[in-house]
Amino acid sequence: MILRCAAVLFDVDGTLVDSTPLVERAAREWAAEYGIDPDAFLSDAHGRRTSDRVADFLPPDRVGDATARLDALESTGTDGITALPGAVALLSAMNGLPHAFVTSMDRPQLKLRTTAAGVPLPPVVVTAEDVQDGKPDPSGYLQAAAHLGVDPATCVVIEDAPAGIAAGRAAGATVLAVTTSHDRSVLTAAHHIITDLASVTTTPEGVHISL
Repeated sequence: MILRCAAVLFDVDGTLVDSTPLVERAAREWAAEYGIDPDAFLSDAHGRRTSDRVADFLPPDRVGDATARLDALESTGTDGITALPGAVALLSAMNGLPHAFVTSMDRPQLKLRTTAAGVPLPPVVVTAEDVQDGKPDPSGYLQAAAHLGVDPATCVVIEDAPAGIAAGRAAGATVLAVTTSHDRSVLTAAHHIITDLASVTTTPEGVHISL
């Protein structure tokens, strides 16, 4: 299968990088400090900005400090962070196809996790600090397409979470989902679903998927 496109816009955590052990450890420690059920917090945290998820549980006047605390806990180490299957090989051979990262992480987190996983950063990255509203709002993907000088409708967005899929679709892109963090049954809003990036290659014309 070939998805012809002008650029590829990648989500990072859960799509290219697996930092689940670090994120869950930090969230459970943080939740205990704030009297929050960690399982409830984690149930819909993936793919969303930390501040947006914290705001689901705490009043506005506490969100800033609580977000900073959780960010600090997530920045204390890199144990368990790895590249997901096919990610490094794909990014190392984009064959001239423009691409960008659009992540709900902040810049220090992005740098820490991609470095630990050996995932190369492209020139264009859009992080949590760059948008007013996080996923499922499409702002991040729209901004990345603008930086690359392409129409978002000509992009392929690669995502692993429902919030990111919604953001990609709202941007007008073709969305390719990977089942690296969620069951296929909750990713059906994507145009196409694959197991991981090991089956994906690129040419200047677009994304090629071996089925």
